[in-house]
Amino acid sequence: MNILEETKFIMKKYNITANKSLGQNFLIDEDVILNTIKNANISKKDLVIEIGPGLGTLTSKLVENAGKVICVELDKKMIQILNDRFMLFKNIEIINEDILKIDINKIIEENKEYNVKIVANLPYYITTPIIMKLLESRANFDSITVMVQKEVADRLCAKTGTREAGAITYSVEYFAKANKLFFVPSTAFIPPPNVESAVISLVIRKEKIYDVGNEERLFKIIKYAFMQRRKTLINAMQNAEIGCDKEKLKKILSEMNLDERVRGEALTLNDFIELEKRLM
Repeated sequence: MNILEETKFIMKKYNITANKSLGQNFLIDEDVILNTIKNANISKKDLVIEIGPGLGTLTSKLVENAGKVICVELDKKMIQILNDRFMLFKNIEIINEDILKIDINKIIEENKEYNVKIVANLPYYITTPIIMKLLESRANFDSITVMVQKEVADRLCAKTGTREAGAITYSVEYFAKANKLFFVPSTAFIPPPNVESAVISLVIRKEKIYDVGNEERLFKIIKYAFMQRRKTLINAMQNAEIGCDKEKLKKILSEMNLDERVRGEALTLNDFIELEKRLM
């Protein structure tokens, strides 16, 4: 039985339809699954935390390759399917919880004999909050290998200081090294989504490579710079609540050899770091 037949069988058996509100589209392309696992470099030394496993299509390959798999799934219908499907496997744990509310650090601490990797076909409607939660948790895991909407992949993996970048691009560059791995057509799913997808890798930086004055303030500056990206940086910063008047900011930009009409999107991460230090 191939993956398409298996998926249709499971959906019929459990009377399952894709839940659009949870961003469910079921992956049916075995090559995509195998390429994802290959690029994540999964071995028996690894604990894989899978977010939103759904019917368990990717899970079935993860349990074969990883030392242990922890599935975090919000949909109770999927929990029943996962429990039934993997009841004979000893190296899997299934948690019925919202990934945005779960304590990743606690899970990792309880499984510290493993190297930890995140692998998932992420729900597209909450991709950014999930990735930010993982990065900001500073949990001791090695990498995030996830499928996301292609346009989101482009933004996550863009270079800072370019038109393709967004506020999240700076966070990704700060915490990890990002790479686009391969594209996934809509035909790889049932039902097919209205967008193309891509699998990306975020390799977590184990040591800080950026010398930052105040990290919280740095990301507040970046946030406000991108809230109204058509505005100049000077105008965008007026609501940032960091005690920065226009004249001071003009002076700082001049000292940094930046035009006072510059927009936030033109600054690299290092530029924002330098700006934050000068504003202290």
